[in-house]
This record gives sequence, structure tokens and C-alpha cells, in this order.
Amino acid sequence: MDTAEFWRIVEDARKQAADPADGEAVAERATAVLATRPVAEIVAAQQVFWDLMAQSYRAPLWAAVYLINGGCSDDGFDYFRGWLILQGREVFERTLADPDTLADLPVVGEAAADWREMECEDALGIAWDAHRAATGEELPQDSFTIRYPELKPSWGFDFDDDEERSRRLPRLSALYAD
Repeated sequence: MDTAEFWRIVEDARKQAADPADGEAVAERATAVLATRPVAEIVAAQQVFWDLMAQSYRAPLWAAVYLINGGCSDDGFDYFRGWLILQGREVFERTLADPDTLADLPVVGEAAADWREMECEDALGIAWDAHRAATGEELPQDSFTIRYPELKPSWGFDFDDDEERSRRLPRLSALYAD
């Protein structure tokens, strides 16, 4: 299982989900798709997932999530990044390049209208659940590692600072203006 194959599983799951923007529905379908794979691929998928989580561990994205979700804890940031992965490779890569592009996603605009949080805790368990479904056993604890990079100090501003946030994330700030 490599990153390209993992993204194919996500895309297949998105096609099968009634609403591809619904993280829980996509996570359920991705779990089902992954559970049909050989056990070694299921185990390898867990590492690929956490490598993507590490790749998305970025302060500019955290600032955007803080705005979108009205605050953002460590766990909340994980749950959002899980949701982001389930939006597919194109959205994921575009968002990492510029988190302000989240304002272009219809689902984010809809969430802004009613202050709904964007997250999917279920995404974090796709490989765990697939492994359990395929084998009846828990995923081996030593089957993956998590290595988060250091956050950029230049984004170490107070995310509640409306002026600074508006300067750095103008489109999202406008979308979430009170």
C-alpha cells in the first residue's frame, strides 16, 4: 500500500458515499473497501494515513480550522485533518498549499452558514476498523509511527486576533465574519 493506492481507496469510498462531503459516510465506505484488501495492505494503510496526517500538521491550516470550527484543540485538529483527507487528494493538496482555499468548498460555505464544525473522528480509525473487520483482531500497536514536524513560528499568532487572521486568511475570514 502506497500513498497513491490509499488515495484510490478514498476516491472509491467518496464515489460510493451518498454524500462525498460527509466524512463519516466516506470513512465507513473506506473502511469497507480497505477491509477487502490483504491484511498487509490494511496494516500499511495505517502508516500512509498517519504520514498524510503529519504532512498536514501545519500552523496555517490550524489557523484556518480554528476559524472554521470556532476554536481548535489538538484532538479537534486531528479530526479536521481526518475529514480533510476524506475530501480527496485534490482538495487535500490544494488546502495544504493555501488553507484559505477552503472557502471555495461548498460544504465549508454551508457549514459557515449554521456554524457547523468540520471534522471526522471516524477517519482516524479506518485501518483499525478494517483490520478488525477482516481479522477479528486489533491492529498491531507497532504497525505505524507518528512523526509530526515542528510548526512554523511565523504562524504563532493569537488565532483570535481578527485583524491578523483576516490578513492571513482573507477569504475564510470574510466567510466567517459575524
